[in-house]
Amino acid sequence: MGPLLCLVLAAGPLTAGCEPAREGLSFVYQPAFSVDHALRGPAMAYVPQPGDLFLCTGKETWSKLGHWLAWTAAPQHTGLVVARPDGRLLLLEAGPNYHLYCGSHDVVPQLQSYADHERVWIRRRRVPLTAEQCAALTAFAEAVEGKRFASVRLFAQITPFCTRGPLRTRYLGGPHGLRDSYYCSELVLEACVAAGLLDAVTTRPSATYPRDLFFGRSSNPWIDKHLDMSEWEPPARWTLCPGTEPAIRRRPWLDLDSR
Repeated sequence: MGPLLCLVLAAGPLTAGCEPAREGLSFVYQPAFSVDHALRGPAMAYVPQPGDLFLCTGKETWSKLGHWLAWTAAPQHTGLVVARPDGRLLLLEAGPNYHLYCGSHDVVPQLQSYADHERVWIRRRRVPLTAEQCAALTAFAEAVEGKRFASVRLFAQITPFCTRGPLRTRYLGGPHGLRDSYYCSELVLEACVAAGLLDAVTTRPSATYPRDLFFGRSSNPWIDKHLDMSEWEPPARWTLCPGTEPAIRRRPWLDLDSR
């Protein structure tokens, strides 16, 4: 599909409410709760909005192996679309492109930096954020900008000291709000709690993994019972332009791809 046709297909109405600014040309395929390599057409223009979830598989084998050792699998990374006070939309992440900080970058170029090597999905908001939710999400994103990536606490997830155990999840995994460091899924969930998108009483940011956010289900009993992803659409594979996706090395034993 050529660039001109992509441009034509990208034309479409914006959603109401906390209205997103158009972030450039990109698309999503048809959604499915499946971690596979299928590109389910037809592709649709993707207009980012605050609160959209981004998920991707890890590029590095060590990242995939680390998640496998923590009894989880692909996707191995996640982030959240946020609005800045000037209306610009950015992708908020802990550990963007394996850098050890929390930061935000322009949505489409950042998504493409992952899609050059791995699979990228978007879980779009079913209903746009209210003005109050959008403002709270913006304030949280500004407060965590530049904070450290929580390397030590992330590595602890593959040890007996992890917060993922059934009892530890119930009593130790609750929201902390602003803290000195975060890992990727923890930052996303803390941001959602701060904006009122998830329940502060039952959400467990430090015990929830990207794969949980992808499926809205979990092998952890507490998270499986309380994680409510009903306000997000199912995951849809993202692409800059349909038909231009690179060949991606398949490692199903690490990613636990759907069959």
